[in-house]
Amino acid sequence: MKKGVTTSQAELPGEFRVPASEIEGRILRIQEELRKAEIDGLFVIQRVDLFYFSGTAQNGFLFIPAEGAPLLLIKKYMPRAQRESSIKEIVEIKSVKEVPGRILDFYGRLPRNMGFELDVIPVNQFKFYCQLFQDQNYVDTSPLILKVRMIKSAWEIEQMEKTAELSCKTFGYIQENIRPGYTEMEFAGMFETFARKLGHGAKLRVRDYQTEGYPWHILSGKSGGLVGLLDAPVTGEGTSAAFPCGAGSKKLAPNEPIFIDFNSVLNGYHFDETRMFSMGPMPQKAFDACKTAIEIQNEVLDIVKPGISLDDLFHLSIAKATSLGYAETFLGPPGYKVAFVGHGIGLELVEQPIIASNREVPLEVGMTLALEPKMLFENEFSAGIENVFLVTEEGHRLISQTPSKVFIC
Repeated sequence: MKKGVTTSQAELPGEFRVPASEIEGRILRIQEELRKAEIDGLFVIQRVDLFYFSGTAQNGFLFIPAEGAPLLLIKKYMPRAQRESSIKEIVEIKSVKEVPGRILDFYGRLPRNMGFELDVIPVNQFKFYCQLFQDQNYVDTSPLILKVRMIKSAWEIEQMEKTAELSCKTFGYIQENIRPGYTEMEFAGMFETFARKLGHGAKLRVRDYQTEGYPWHILSGKSGGLVGLLDAPVTGEGTSAAFPCGAGSKKLAPNEPIFIDFNSVLNGYHFDETRMFSMGPMPQKAFDACKTAIEIQNEVLDIVKPGISLDDLFHLSIAKATSLGYAETFLGPPGYKVAFVGHGIGLELVEQPIIASNREVPLEVGMTLALEPKMLFENEFSAGIENVFLVTEEGHRLISQTPSKVFIC
């Protein structure tokens, strides 16, 4: 570098930045939805939505009018927001109380119908915003945001493919390094450390405030046969009462089914895969269940195409499991079954749409979903598989790169 010449962080090789064309397209799509719903403007607060529509997750707010240019209001840190976001109008504020005045100055008026992310804003915070914008009608625009985010662009799919590569390499590490004697949590820490070296961000984002994302889901033998206390169907032996799910204190042993559900994130884009492992041959009952899960997955994927409803996919998985003799164990034991067999995935670990009963939403080109047919044999083991796929014009394409097989190590 020549003397006196500096390089900004934005010029450093390999820095991640959302293309301006992506941001522009997202803004245009949400503005179309706002106009259809007769909503004058959207006030974006939640950090993931802020990143999606602006390209930065700095402390701030984004106002998107139904027509016209958006306004990004940054509390801190302004220099980084300017580097990361392609939004043309960015202003620095010291307090959120400045926001109404800034919007008024920029647009000449405040919106009559104001959209908020009411699925995630805490009640007390929403009351504060109601005082801040005193003469507006408040509308829940979360469904519109989730609808726009549900369809992934070619650029977003490329980002998920990069996370898929990270996940695949991590499962390769698991296959090469799994050993008897490690506790579930200890081994989970080992493969997460490996993934962190590849860029795994570790912090998994989940929209539901009662759900926590975590990457260390490993359940071996009878540990996988314990019914969970949360929405997850299983909880590891020796897990804490304060966090009754994921890996526990049980030691890995030879010749037992080991269920590993690894969630990863790279540059904000999540991935969710499950594979079954065994150090030496596992019992035939467990092996048959693992192969059945793969068979159910393939049967569901065979009918994936635009126009097929989520309800159709869910009930096909139930019918296939039943025909193969696994009705009692599929999706959990009787009385504790989960109500879905898959979910959307992207900037959050669980997104719309959800593959569940009575979901008549049709599949659309550009949807990315994690399909996870799993079964629990109470007090014995769990078995399953999970892959991420893309809905295409012809049907589907697996984004997952990890082989869909049982790993006998």
